[in-house]
Amino acid sequence: MEVTARAPGKIILAGEHAVVHGCTAVASSIDLYTSVSLRLRSEDEDTIQLQLNDTGLDFSWSIGRIKEVLSHLDSPFSSTPTSCSLETVKSLAALVDEKSFPESKIGLASGVYAFLCLYTSILGFKPATVVVSSELPVGAGLGSSAAYCVALSAALLALSDSMKLDVSQKGWFTFKAEAELVNKWAFEGEKIIHGRPSGVDNSVSTFGNVIKFKSGVMTRIDSNMPLRMLITNTKVGRDTKALVANVSARKSRHPDAMCSVLNAIEAISDEWSTIIQSHAVDDLCLSANEEKLGELMEMNQGLLFSIGVSHASIETILRTTMKYKLASKLTGGGGGGCVLTLLPTHVSGAVVDKLVEELESFGFQCFTAGIGGKGVQISFDHSS
Repeated sequence: MEVTARAPGKIILAGEHAVVHGCTAVASSIDLYTSVSLRLRSEDEDTIQLQLNDTGLDFSWSIGRIKEVLSHLDSPFSSTPTSCSLETVKSLAALVDEKSFPESKIGLASGVYAFLCLYTSILGFKPATVVVSSELPVGAGLGSSAAYCVALSAALLALSDSMKLDVSQKGWFTFKAEAELVNKWAFEGEKIIHGRPSGVDNSVSTFGNVIKFKSGVMTRIDSNMPLRMLITNTKVGRDTKALVANVSARKSRHPDAMCSVLNAIEAISDEWSTIIQSHAVDDLCLSANEEKLGELMEMNQGLLFSIGVSHASIETILRTTMKYKLASKLTGGGGGGCVLTLLPTHVSGAVVDKLVEELESFGFQCFTAGIGGKGVQISFDHSS
């Protein structure tokens, strides 16, 4: 039996940076996925193998060696999501370090630690081959690590004793009652990769659609608008912590002005969620709503520029999309990362192709994505 789970990436539609200061942010899933296929091997094969297709990394460990480094645990199994102790993560890190990790890809090591921790916690020491592939660029603010942790948790849980799934189902199907369990395990994986994640990314990836987030409280909302975005990756790496610290420093220097800016961003987030939940009665109404969202994006970008989180590469994308009369804004931390451009229903494919060609001539990477789709899904392959 082979199981494949796929989980979507995410974007922040409105409210980035302001969310750190207690304002509302709106995040959405996108139909770009990370997939994890898991095939259990026969008991005498004694190996757990991890293939990361997009990076060319391939690791395998003997089960005897894994048991050896985890001998300090009474039992690695856990039916409820539990944090991997620092001691366990260090032991698992030793397993990864034995594999002479390529220096250029050392940033991915924490993802391998998370794999070993989730695997041994959920499935124990069963031999298997796990293959990961993704449509999401790493480190671009599109939730690639969360999609990885969600898809991995879903695939592991599907073959564990924690879940009784109907394996006879054909095609992709979504988790129902089990989704919260997947989300909690994925959050444990995210903690190994990021230290102190907010939980927004893994929640969006697990449940899909749109989430409002304010002061640690998440509210799931259903979008009734079939939105499409062009996502442009500047390929400029950024230090999100430093950007957040700079915004806080600006707020302490200009408390009144910054308070007004953050309140304005919050108003934009609230209006976003109202518009995407409304039912458009006809094409004219849909078009008017798209126009309003475009204006909100332009206003939001202006406010983000004013708090100091734009970047020359982002401004290049904004100037380019403006020529085509399309609205854009940065998404996530800023200072590089990705830019969203709203693609209204009336925009022709030829115009989008021309825009993409122009953006790619600057060395940027472009994706088109539907907004607010399904969360994590699973399928069983009966032929293996």
